[in-house]
Amino acid sequence: MDTDKETKSEAKTPEAEAVENAAPAQPEDTHAADQNVAKPTEETQVEAESAKSAEDKSAEDKQTEDNTATENRPAENKPTEAPAQPDWKDRYARTMADFDNFRKRTERDREDLVKFAASDVIKAMLPTVDNLSLALEKAKDKADDPFVAGVKLVYDGLVKALADQGATPLDSVGEPFDANFHDALAQLPSPDVEEGVVMNEVKRGWLLHGKLLRPAQVVVSAGKGA
Repeated sequence: MDTDKETKSEAKTPEAEAVENAAPAQPEDTHAADQNVAKPTEETQVEAESAKSAEDKSAEDKQTEDNTATENRPAENKPTEAPAQPDWKDRYARTMADFDNFRKRTERDREDLVKFAASDVIKAMLPTVDNLSLALEKAKDKADDPFVAGVKLVYDGLVKALADQGATPLDSVGEPFDANFHDALAQLPSPDVEEGVVMNEVKRGWLLHGKLLRPAQVVVSAGKGA
C-alpha cells in the first residue's frame, strides 16, 4: 500500500507540477500589487504638496498686494489735529463794521435817489430857460419895457425854482477849458484871451447838487494868431 502511495506521488501530472511551482510565486505577485497600489498614493501626495505650496504662495502674494495697497492708500482715517477755534470777537467786530458800512452806503444811495429824482424833469426844462435867457439878451436895451420886465420876472422865478431843487448854472466864460464840464464846439484865435480858456458860451451848463447835469457848449481860445 505504501508502494501505491509512492507510485501515486511519483505519478504526478504536469498540471500538478505547474500548480506547485506557481504557488510560491504568489507572495511576489502580492508585493508587486502592493507596490502598484502604493505608487498612485505617493504621486497623489506629491500633487497635494505642490497644490498646497501654490496656495501658500498665492496667499503670500495676496498679503503682499494688500500691504502695498494699504501703504499707498491715502490716510483718510488718520486722526487729524483739531482746527484752531476762530476769534469770535474779531469776527463780530468785522461783521459790525461791514454792517455799519452797508447802512451808511444804503442811506447815501437813498439820499442820492431823492436828490436826483427830478433830474429828468429839470433837464427837460433847461431849453425853456435857455430861450428866455436868449430873449432877455436880445432885449437888454429895452429893460424898461413892461413886456421885457415881465419876461425877466418869469426867467428869475424859473431859475429860483430850479435852484430850490439843487440845480445851478455853470459859469464857463473866462474859465480854463475842462473836458469834464465843457463841450468845445470850436477853437478860435483871440488876441485878448489866453490859449485854452473859454472865450464864449453858446449854451450854458448846469449842475445838480454839485454833479454835472448838462455840459456847457463853449468856444475855446487858441491864443494869438500868427
